[in-house]
Amino acid sequence: MVLTIIIAFISLIGLIVLHELGHFLLAKKFGVKVEEFGIGYPPRLFGKKIGETIYSLNLLPFGAFVKIYGQEERIEDSRSFSAKPFYQKSLIILGGVAIFWIVSAILLSIVMGIGVPSAISDEEAGILKDPRVQIAAVASESPAEAAQLKIGDTISGLKFENEELEINKVGEIQEFTQAHKGEEVILIIQRGDEILNVSLIPRVSFPEGEGPMGIVLVRTALKSYPWYIAPVEGVKATGTLTVAVVRGWGMVFSSLFQGKGVPPGVEIGGPVRIFELFVDVGALGASYFLQFIALISISLALINILPIPALDGGWFLFLVIERLKGKPLNDKIVQKVSATFFFLLIALMIWITIKDIIRIF
Repeated sequence: MVLTIIIAFISLIGLIVLHELGHFLLAKKFGVKVEEFGIGYPPRLFGKKIGETIYSLNLLPFGAFVKIYGQEERIEDSRSFSAKPFYQKSLIILGGVAIFWIVSAILLSIVMGIGVPSAISDEEAGILKDPRVQIAAVASESPAEAAQLKIGDTISGLKFENEELEINKVGEIQEFTQAHKGEEVILIIQRGDEILNVSLIPRVSFPEGEGPMGIVLVRTALKSYPWYIAPVEGVKATGTLTVAVVRGWGMVFSSLFQGKGVPPGVEIGGPVRIFELFVDVGALGASYFLQFIALISISLALINILPIPALDGGWFLFLVIERLKGKPLNDKIVQKVSATFFFLLIALMIWITIKDIIRIF
């Protein structure tokens, strides 16, 4: 578990470093002076100036940053960000976002080569590699949550008194729970290298869309592709996941705006919850772990491209407004707006983190 947490931490920091590297490389390509490229946030622990750029290692290990000459305030200099044409400034800003999608495509290409967990139907037969029935979601305040079942758990068997059933299909679990609603049953759970016997009582009555146990089930098997097809499938999977994340956000926001609250099976979490999921997914194997990092990378890309000041999408929005107006925006106003939204985002993150910690304890 400790090793998984360390790998998760390095993976997240690595994604942020690569994101900032996207800004850095495009700034260098277009002749913009980069004053500093830092891993972590100040105060600085170590720094070395190579050429015109300081490369630093900083105390707070929660990300990375790149300080681009003339980005935050207008400077009349040919090496300044503000002196560059619109398309170059746009590419420098959006380059960091693009890196997230590139990383996702690379990771998913690797996954496609070694074997990607794919949803299959109960009817699908033939040569299947590692077919299993897994938990895809756990409803809050359900028997499954009370029994501490987790996303990614494999249900390999079911028991009731002297009756024991080996599981290979979703329908088998559904039929079994329907036959034993209100009775204590035992689920044989495979979680990483562990085999657990988990008891619970399927509900006789339950909220619409949740089922007696309060879980969403999916039958999966590993599918792999030849090395020359894997990259194509990796790019396609990146696009598919991006669309799925956007649709998921749309569903959540639609439900919230309609006053229905967060949809069943959906939870909103911060860094603490992400690390919990890293630990859970890490126990399932390399394919699941890499796929989860790719999903995080896509989510970070979509968050960063939102037109919110202090994010890359906000900087791009300022560039577009300048372009439409035909004259520069007031630097002080831009800085104040960006700083305000930055602190609001930090406050939101702290609030979500506190909720996650309270939930754990």
